[in-house]
Amino acid sequence: MNDMWAEVPWLLADNRYAVLGTADRHGRPWVTPVFYAARGADQLVWVSAPDSRHSRNLAERPEMAITVFDSHAPVGGAEALYLEAVAAPDQDPGAALALLNARLPAGKELTGDDLAPSGPMLAYHADVRRHYLLIRGGDSRFDNVTDARLLVTPPNGAG
Repeated sequence: MNDMWAEVPWLLADNRYAVLGTADRHGRPWVTPVFYAARGADQLVWVSAPDSRHSRNLAERPEMAITVFDSHAPVGGAEALYLEAVAAPDQDPGAALALLNARLPAGKELTGDDLAPSGPMLAYHADVRRHYLLIRGGDSRFDNVTDARLLVTPPNGAG
């Protein structure tokens, strides 16, 4: 249902945190929340310490899952975006910082000194391969009793 694609950029813009799902080389899972910014609908950026568990996992196994949602939504009122992606250190950390800083309050901005080699963090990006929307159970547009996930694609292949 391409007509639902409009919810993807809206959810990315309206929320500030994503939960990254990673696994190590043995398949042991790990999840962690991060503050993020979106480059369009097909790429997310964040900064993390390269020695954090999720960063180490991504170095071994770059495939990941991401969930974006508003944790303050009332029960039964949540909207969520589920993403399948592949992550790596960002090749343009300055641009990643600019995107992140545009979402941060004044005085909380990141600088180049926060990033390696002088700082403790790296800029990362996730290239999104698939987008899914949460469809609440009982949604009148669908024949689902329980919550479901719906694969959505951009209209006309645009991202």
